[in-house]
Amino acid sequence: MTRVSRNFSDTVEKEALPAVSADVIFASSRFPNYKIGAYNHIVNVKGDPKVLSMKEIVARETALLLEQQNRLSVRDLANKFEKGLAAAAKLSEEVEALAVQLTQREGELIQEKTEVKKLATFLKQASEDAKKLVDEERAFARAEIENARAAVQRVEEALQEKEQMSRASGKQDLEELMKDVQEARRIKMLHRPSKVMDMEHELRALRVQLAEKSKHSLLLQKELARSKRVEENLSHLYELDGAEVLGSYLRIKPCSDIAPELSKCAIQWYRISSEGGKKELISGARKSVYAPEPFDVGRILQVEIIYDGQLIMLTTTGAIDPAAGLGNYVEALVRKHDVEFNVVVTQMNGVDQPSESIHVLHVGKMRMKLRKGKATIAKEYYSGSMQLCGVRGGGNAAAQALFWQAKKEFSVVLAFESERDRNAAIMLARRFAFDCNIMLAGPDDRASLGT
Repeated sequence: MTRVSRNFSDTVEKEALPAVSADVIFASSRFPNYKIGAYNHIVNVKGDPKVLSMKEIVARETALLLEQQNRLSVRDLANKFEKGLAAAAKLSEEVEALAVQLTQREGELIQEKTEVKKLATFLKQASEDAKKLVDEERAFARAEIENARAAVQRVEEALQEKEQMSRASGKQDLEELMKDVQEARRIKMLHRPSKVMDMEHELRALRVQLAEKSKHSLLLQKELARSKRVEENLSHLYELDGAEVLGSYLRIKPCSDIAPELSKCAIQWYRISSEGGKKELISGARKSVYAPEPFDVGRILQVEIIYDGQLIMLTTTGAIDPAAGLGNYVEALVRKHDVEFNVVVTQMNGVDQPSESIHVLHVGKMRMKLRKGKATIAKEYYSGSMQLCGVRGGGNAAAQALFWQAKKEFSVVLAFESERDRNAAIMLARRFAFDCNIMLAGPDDRASLGT
């Protein structure tokens, strides 16, 4: 059985009637008087002139609502205008900031352009200096070569002339002796005792002279044979030990108990072109150990050993071979703007360095830099005064070390982690320097390379 609450009718009335807007303005403070007429129609009680009809009330409410809507639209437009004005002010500030940045960037670009022009002028001057130096060294080397060739030719001509004179004099003396003997026999047969006696005395004198000359000739032959035996024996006193490939080292090895100590000998290494046979002195290579560097690839190496006036020459069996895979490794490094290598400084300006702390060598497209941590030891652009080559001597570690003269008053010897890194650093630096019109080589190497 359902129970009906007392307030049910009040609740229904409240929910059924819609709320009246607060902005609605009524024509009167009270409701008009109505009454129910015939057929249940609502009829306004006449006699109240202030009471409006329903149509008028609706029209008036509609006009008020439209006016209020217009007021709201104007307010929204004002708010939007203020927001747009604020956005425009912000955009103006951003544009001004961008203009300031552009001005600063333009100044930086002008400064960079000035630096590039200075660098181009410097590189042009360095290139001209390098070309002038190459021409001077080339002329000097050609003059030295011509003088050496002339001296060798004079010595050869003198030896040939001496040998020809010795042979001609011996043959001539023998022919004269035979003629004298025949003449003596003929005179004796003609029974001329006085003439025969004279001829016999002359014959004896000639025999004595011939014996003396034969003795002198025999002494010369013995001396020549002794000299040849000494040369043959000396050539078997030493030999070259080591692989003839880039990344290894060659050592002069005694192979006889009577071989003199290498510390008492004068040693000099040379590189010889495999095609023209041109012999080039390797400046500073005066040790018993030599590690080939990239310039030696495709060339024959020769070492001269001088002891007590005797010359001993040792030569590699063939040209120095390139290291396997080194070319591809260098080509991969060329694509980088800057390449770093871990090194240890073993010498600085000719003085041994006891510290074995790790340094970093930067090989860039325009310059080289040596640093320790954040401190820069040396930083130089490629120039004609810069030198770079493998260490020419120094024991078993020579294949992992290079000599770098950054400028005339600063030079170091750097030891790398491997032979591959050492040779890659040399090839990479020389390639970048060549792109800057600089021939980067070791001491006294530019003249021979230029020719």
